[in-house]
Amino acid sequence: MSDQLKHDEHPRAQRGWDTLRQVDGRGGEAVIESLRDLAPDLGRFIVEFAFGEVISRPGLDLRTRELVTVAALTALGNARPQLKVHLHGALNVGCTREEVLETIIQMAVYAGMPAALNGVFAAREVFDERDEDGARTGHDSGPQ
Repeated sequence: MSDQLKHDEHPRAQRGWDTLRQVDGRGGEAVIESLRDLAPDLGRFIVEFAFGEVISRPGLDLRTRELVTVAALTALGNARPQLKVHLHGALNVGCTREEVLETIIQMAVYAGMPAALNGVFAAREVFDERDEDGARTGHDSGPQ
């Protein structure tokens, strides 16, 4: 983590880091760290604005927010890496695989069959990764 991001004690930044870790765990931290030498301000915007101001708002719980995010990224059709991050995030905050798949299938109506197919294939990759990790570590791979 950059020193600026790591040591920022602004309440919005702390709230953002806390929410980011709850949703994405070490994967989210790695995304922010990967921006440190190239676009540190973008990393700060993600932490402070996206997670510290929007995703941490009280109006929706994290499960709902992650399903909405999965729907939006599926509909975009051009954000596969971010979709995979948020598929993991949805499972991390307690969504089931069935809920994730139903969310993606719903997008076939509004974003088209190709977008839904791509979303389902991304979900398969995430489910397989989690199953492999669970088998390797002997831990549960999250909600089924």
